[in-house]
Amino acid sequence: MSTDTVIQPPKRRLRDRLPVVHQVRQSVGLQRGMLVVGLVLTGLFVLVAIFAPLIAPFGFAQLRDLEGPFGSQQPPSAEHLFGTTVGGYDVLSRVLWGAQTALYVIVIAVILSLFAGVLLGLVSGYFGGWLDRVLVVVCDAIYAFPSLLLAIVMAIVISGGQSNLWGGVFAAAISITVVFIPQYFRVIRAETVRIKAEAYVESAKVLGASNGRVMFRHVLRNATRTLPLIFTLNASEAILTLAGLGFLGFGIEPTAAAEWGYDLNKALSDVSSGIWWTALYPGLAIVLVVLGITLVGESLNDLADPRLRGRRRVAQASGEVAETSVVPGGTLIAGPGGLAGLEDGESFDEHGIEVRS
Repeated sequence: MSTDTVIQPPKRRLRDRLPVVHQVRQSVGLQRGMLVVGLVLTGLFVLVAIFAPLIAPFGFAQLRDLEGPFGSQQPPSAEHLFGTTVGGYDVLSRVLWGAQTALYVIVIAVILSLFAGVLLGLVSGYFGGWLDRVLVVVCDAIYAFPSLLLAIVMAIVISGGQSNLWGGVFAAAISITVVFIPQYFRVIRAETVRIKAEAYVESAKVLGASNGRVMFRHVLRNATRTLPLIFTLNASEAILTLAGLGFLGFGIEPTAAAEWGYDLNKALSDVSSGIWWTALYPGLAIVLVVLGITLVGESLNDLADPRLRGRRRVAQASGEVAETSVVPGGTLIAGPGGLAGLEDGESFDEHGIEVRS
């Protein structure tokens, strides 16, 4: 008499269930390198933004200390590691405080556009009809308009000439939100139109589920796979749009907050005079932050693809010969590394019982 033994899968440790750790463990090769570099750059940006008041040697609008004025266009030195600007501000302090301003704009702009775009796309794709046609026309019109020009117009309308920190931040964030809403709308609407025709959605309707329950429990949960990529790309685009507004003179005044685009604008005349430090460090900050966020977004998009989830297991088991059997009651292990390689460690015995190695 034989007994079937079911091997219980080992419980994953808490640290293995953390989102970032889980994604890093899923990745492999160049993809892992890109994800790690992106996470390091993005994490460094967030930490600098949070602790800018503690690590910045001076205030963002400070022009002098106990020894007197800083001086204009001073080269890098022990007192000012990145030098000073044409206005007499410390470049290092402006760069560090600028990370805080950028984080404010990203959080406000992306969250507002995310909620508004997802909600409009879900309603439009699910109900259709005249509401869908109107929303599509409006969003397509906004999407076809030059984004930076639209942001400039909205910043002028919203700010009303205000130059304080929160007035400038909200003006930039809301102007960027208007630009980003059509992107979330189009993606969620297309996914909603596809998913609402699936059998499980129809079954939920037959069982008497309300439209709200079907929309948010069944449709929305399956329509947001691409949102991490769009979220990260929009975060990087928000930094570029904010820098563009500041560079063109529609950003935040230097006495209200530090902003990288404004500092680049004031450094234009310095570059032709051989004064390189006033433009190098704000520009480098923009490049590194945008690069880090973009690398994270691209890596998360690859890892969210179901076709690529088992790539790590397959890669580790490549070269191994699969064991197969056509004898009734025999083993059935297929593919490089067996089913454990293709199904992330899952295999089944002759009775269909899952066995974990």
